[in-house]
Formats: sequence, C-alpha cells, structure tokens
Amino acid sequence: MILQPLSLQPGDDIPAPVLTELTALYASNREFQALSGDFPDPDDVRPEQVATALADELAHPDAEVLLARSEGRLVGIAVTLARHPDPADPDPWIGLLMVDATVQRQGYGRRIAAAVEDRFRAADRTAVRLAVLDNNPGALAFWTALGYRVIDHRGDRQLGRPCAVLRKVLCNEREQG
Repeated sequence: MILQPLSLQPGDDIPAPVLTELTALYASNREFQALSGDFPDPDDVRPEQVATALADELAHPDAEVLLARSEGRLVGIAVTLARHPDPADPDPWIGLLMVDATVQRQGYGRRIAAAVEDRFRAADRTAVRLAVLDNNPGALAFWTALGYRVIDHRGDRQLGRPCAVLRKVLCNEREQG
C-alpha cells in the first residue's frame, strides 16, 4: 500500500478519475455518512459534494489529503492537519481516515494510520490527535486499539457535534529500544 498526497494547485479541480474514485469511497461508507451528517443524503453522495468537502479541507494551509492505494486501487483516504487552528494545541491532527467499505477489516485502516504516524514522526512531531464522534463507538474502538487515549470530550470545531478527543504519543524507534 502506498500513501500519496493529493497535490492540487490553488484553483485546480480534483482530476475527474480521482474524484470518481473518491466519491465511490465516500459513498461506500453509508453508515459513517449517516452518523456524521457531512452529506445531506448518505444514500446519494455526489462528486461535487466530495469535491467541496475536500476543497474545504485543503483551504487550511496546514492540511494534507493523502490517498491510500493498493495495487493501483484507491482503498482509503486520510486528511491530516500539521497545525491545529488553536495555538495552544501543539499536536498535528488526523481529521479523517476512511477505508473503502468493500475492503474494510483487511488491515488497510491500521496501515494507513501507521503511515500517517510515520509521516508525523519524520517531521519530528511527538504526538498526534484526532476526534471521534460520540455516536461512533466502532471508530473509538479502532483508535483505542491502536494506542490512542481519550483526553477530552468536546464539540467539534466545524459543527459542534459531541466528540471524544484522542491522543497518541509517537515514539521514535530509538526511543522504543
């Protein structure tokens, strides 16, 4: 599996074939779309909605959209934020990690999370945070199994939805041995 940044210049559109893949990935996660309310109809996720959602993410100067591919196929996406808008928050964030529902439970989520963590370690970051919607116990179980710990409960910055904030300390290999 490889993780590739979605590189767009300001004003560029997501290439049509990539947007088609991304739309299929988002649409495959109907349960999450229903929980999050990010799209008006979780049964009808449209390319223009996905493009707008990703453009909103990429509008932040420290955001990065990472596409996870296995054997050329898009199997997942991660959206990261190198610096949180709150200056008191020193950690980078994982804003989204989504795996195509047709290939879930095959280890892709764990591999994507590990690759994102490795990218942050390479940038000398010492921890990473994320938020999980309170109505998503499956995601909470996934992240805690990967070593993330709940450190807070609050509304998300965008819509005020109740969330658990999780954090994981990132040890370098030499610190582990």
